[in-house]
Amino acid sequence: MFVDAHLDLAWNALDWNRDLALTVTAIRQREAELGVKGKARGVNTVSLPAMRQGGVGLAVATLLARLYRSDLVPGLQRYESMPGAHGAARGQHAWYEAMCRQGQLRQICYQRELAGHVALWNRPGGPETEPLGFILSMEGADPILFPEEIDLWWGLGLRIIGPAHYGPSTYANGTGCVGGFFPPGRAFLKAMRRVGMILDVTHLADEAFDQAMAWFDGPVMASHHNCRALVDDQRQLTDDQIKRLIERGAVIGMAFDAWMLVPGWVRGQSTPAGMGVTLEHVVNHMDHICQLAGNTHHVALGTDLDGGFGTEQGPLDMDTIADLRKLPAILEKRGYSAPDVAGIMGGNWLRFFGRNLPAK
Repeated sequence: MFVDAHLDLAWNALDWNRDLALTVTAIRQREAELGVKGKARGVNTVSLPAMRQGGVGLAVATLLARLYRSDLVPGLQRYESMPGAHGAARGQHAWYEAMCRQGQLRQICYQRELAGHVALWNRPGGPETEPLGFILSMEGADPILFPEEIDLWWGLGLRIIGPAHYGPSTYANGTGCVGGFFPPGRAFLKAMRRVGMILDVTHLADEAFDQAMAWFDGPVMASHHNCRALVDDQRQLTDDQIKRLIERGAVIGMAFDAWMLVPGWVRGQSTPAGMGVTLEHVVNHMDHICQLAGNTHHVALGTDLDGGFGTEQGPLDMDTIADLRKLPAILEKRGYSAPDVAGIMGGNWLRFFGRNLPAK
């Protein structure tokens, strides 16, 4: 069973109005029939059937209160009010509930549920018949109105929070910003620790990353990050940050967005064909982390596929998420053993969540 630590499933279903129960081809055709225009339209890569075809039996699925609609002012992605963000995230949570009631998805909140899901998925016929499992995460904490409200979200099954996304959030500076946590941020991290929430450092600005690692002594992960040494951008992890995450027992998921894979990508101009972006570049970032760690235990998948981009900004040799099945052969060609490949494709996340989800 493969594990992908970052998919914006509900955001695609609600904000992009995609029926993820359809095949990828059917979603593309539907957007073409409707004449839907804009970035990433008609070139999506993720649907529930494609996940099943690719063996992705478990994902970290997000609540993402972010606007990305063609009728809005360009660049306006943040909700004007926290209650607006809260309402958007609650709506996305309702979508996950509905998909669970339909038998499409299975929410994983506890260690015993994770073990049970893996056992069911791995039995004969499991990949064809079992619901797809998901662990609920929040990317950018604007929906959480105040630190004490973390208890509400914990009760809804939220298990992972990334305090920031692009730009500033209520609690911390994120990608593209300079600075650390804002005044409510330290209390926010304390509330996370109190309930047992996992901290996702993805998208934190450098100073905020430093503060989070100093102030939060609970489990940490990086759901979808690549290496700054290979692509020099603040969105990426420095070698020092990677080493600090390794010391904390974190796992780092590799993102498949082309501009994060190769240097020199010019947004709005570069293409995967023009830049020669392939899954080999994903493995370059994996290998860099493995060399820093001296083992393969801290790298895995966090594709972010359909996170505001599609095939126009992904590896050339990846048409849908089902093409994750091509990665093991590339890793094996690079000299990775079968157990190492199994860990990278899913086992490392299973071990991390098996240790850091609540027992009951």
